[in-house]
Amino acid sequence: RPISGSTHEATLPLGKHPLQIYSMGTPNGQKVTIMAEELLALGVTGAEYDAHLIKIGEGDQFSSGFVEVNPNSKIPALFDVETGRRVFESGAILFYLAEKFGHLLPKVAAARTEVMNWLFWLQGSAPYLGGGFGHFYAYAPEKFEYPINRFTMEVKRQLDVLDRELTEHRYLGGDEYSIADIATWPWYGNLVLGEAYGAGEFLQVESYTNLRRWAQEILERPAVQRGRIVNRTWGEPSEQLHERHDASDFDLKTQDKLTPQSTA
Repeated sequence: RPISGSTHEATLPLGKHPLQIYSMGTPNGQKVTIMAEELLALGVTGAEYDAHLIKIGEGDQFSSGFVEVNPNSKIPALFDVETGRRVFESGAILFYLAEKFGHLLPKVAAARTEVMNWLFWLQGSAPYLGGGFGHFYAYAPEKFEYPINRFTMEVKRQLDVLDRELTEHRYLGGDEYSIADIATWPWYGNLVLGEAYGAGEFLQVESYTNLRRWAQEILERPAVQRGRIVNRTWGEPSEQLHERHDASDFDLKTQDKLTPQSTA
């Protein structure tokens, strides 16, 4: 539609926890549920959350309730029950939660600035991957050579940017895991691990060795393995948790798949 606003009246559900997440398990949605799971893994009990599924293919994001939380009608959106604040845009949500709980964002100015550099890099770059390359390569009803070539070259340039940075550092922004990694992994980590658009061979992802090392290391984090399946409605049943309202919602099959987090 060329206009914004709601198309129908519907009240958003409200769960029992301090944080209410309204989302779907796309890369942008994964960012926020991974962040919440990482905070819980750090012992931050205030980060307990309800993750409500927003079926974007059915237009749930255009309900009056959702538009109240995010007037841009995009997932994910967050409502903080304790403060009464709405937070929308995935990068803003990560920054809000990092600030609120004091984790996953350095306090020292130099390190903090570097992490924010990469967070904003991701927010500006990912649309070229998803809305650009992903759309024309995988989803467009007709295949046009020019946009595929155009966005392929840009995505490969971005992969090279990340690969070069990760030659020098363990994580984006330095040697500490942060919101920059949480924001970037669902897009570029999934891509180089062959989990996006069926384009691994086409993009020659095997050549980005430093980026693949980083992507695999992050995938092995238990919080990432939990958060990446929340609000997901496709793929193997063990890879789906349509809604999350309690830690026990991760069933035994999923728990058996979790690998110990590296202490290196």
